[in-house]
Amino acid sequence: MTSLSASLVRGAVTSLFKRAGRPDATLPLGRLVRPAAPVAPGPLAAYARICGFAESGPLPLTYPHVLAFPLTMRLMTDRAFPLPVLGLVHTWIEITPHRVVRPTEPLELAVYADGLAPHRRGTEVTMVTEARVGGELVWESRSGYLSRHATTNAAASPHSAPDAVGDLPAVAEWRLPGDLGRRYGAVSGDRNPIHLHPLTARLFGFPRAIAHGMWTVARCLAEARGGAEIRSVRAEFKAPVLLPATVTYAADPTGGSFVLRGAKERVHLVGTVTR
Repeated sequence: MTSLSASLVRGAVTSLFKRAGRPDATLPLGRLVRPAAPVAPGPLAAYARICGFAESGPLPLTYPHVLAFPLTMRLMTDRAFPLPVLGLVHTWIEITPHRVVRPTEPLELAVYADGLAPHRRGTEVTMVTEARVGGELVWESRSGYLSRHATTNAAASPHSAPDAVGDLPAVAEWRLPGDLGRRYGAVSGDRNPIHLHPLTARLFGFPRAIAHGMWTVARCLAEARGGAEIRSVRAEFKAPVLLPATVTYAADPTGGSFVLRGAKERVHLVGTVTR
């Protein structure tokens, strides 16, 4: 968590010297690696509780992303990274577990940048995260992060999908407290100001603090039987969840699609799973 906080500060400074949309922008080569280490049981249990996962059993499907996020932030706040981290928006994530991972297995984590792509609202970078046990690739994810800037490109992101997910039946309703961002930030280490307080969120254009996107994904997957039977998942973040809020989780009875809706049927998150 200390390294993640340091990256947030470094990102605020380095963003002042970066300009998104440069045609000659290139990504840093290589990867950042955290050597194999056991998963701390206390933080894992706290994460499971706030996201709705069982506190025993396999590692939650989203947890390697949380463990590796300090590496991701260190890479994205490096001077060689071409996009300013301030204002960078997490737009989508794809997760592929290659096998069930047990909390007792030491995980080696690696992160690297895989490409820049034009987006109708700016430039999108794809970040890859990998988890290994004894050299075996057991889990990986790909995430899109959007840097908004003026552009003449009217095409959608190559990773985007239609907003419509059909008339999925409601499965659960969750009342999210105003301090959810602070509580999840304490567990995950992601203390981005937009999630903490209404005042700090207003500095970035939000009327109230917003829920972490990765919390919304994790909570949906926890509702979908904890992700133990899921072979892959893709989720797209459509609109921020302003806290406090009441949201509805709806899912295909076959378990193939899910959506998180808020007031007036506003779509916050859409996802698809392969079992």
